Amino acid sequence: MDNSKIAHHISENFNKELEDIRNKVLTMGGLVEQQIEQSIQALTSGDIELAEAVIRQDSDVDEFEMMIDAECTQIIALRQPAAFDLRLLLVVLRIINELERIGDLAERIAKVAIQLSTTNEGRTDEYHELKHMAGLVKEMLHASLDSFARMNIEGITNITGSDAAVDREYASIIRQLITQMMEDPRNITRMLDMLWTVRALERIGDHSRYICEHLIYMVKGEDVRHLSQAELEYIMSK
Repeated sequence: MDNSKIAHHISENFNKELEDIRNKVLTMGGLVEQQIEQSIQALTSGDIELAEAVIRQDSDVDEFEMMIDAECTQIIALRQPAAFDLRLLLVVLRIINELERIGDLAERIAKVAIQLSTTNEGRTDEYHELKHMAGLVKEMLHASLDSFARMNIEGITNITGSDAAVDREYASIIRQLITQMMEDPRNITRMLDMLWTVRALERIGDHSRYICEHLIYMVKGEDVRHLSQAELEYIMSK
């Protein structure tokens, strides 16, 4: 499916309204991607100023959510869209909610970065696996937003399937953190902060998967929430 799917309305204004909303969602998504990138960079480098910038940026993400929400609600009330157009608007409302939650999680990581920096901790090579996990979730989010931009869900199960790799990384890092806490109780406070971080990354992966599920509903009209990866792949094969 391509952009022509939303380009056949009697009202040219309606076309412009839908395209404007789509562009705003992508701009919001870009801000959230930047938040993730910068929060991890702040954590691994101990850059407090960068972490504070991520926290401030969260208000911009919130403003985008409220603005897009209001515009979608107005279009639904005035245009009374049906079929694909209605699903598009409903899915936009769901996607911006997922993006806002991802932004909150990036903000949490930024706050952890500040906490670790103020205790002169958190600048060691042990962040290798954390960076790898962050790379996986960033790829998931970027790919899901790209699918939305192209209005194309071909290959989307590859994105949702990546969530299993994120979960494996999460479990591996959690085991390591628990081991460190058991070996030296002085590590507990810092390891708890790291636990919050990897949990936030795991949740970002989940929200990226949810975006993919919303896109499948938009294109195919099927609600695939709560399905397993195998069930999802079966639905997409039909």
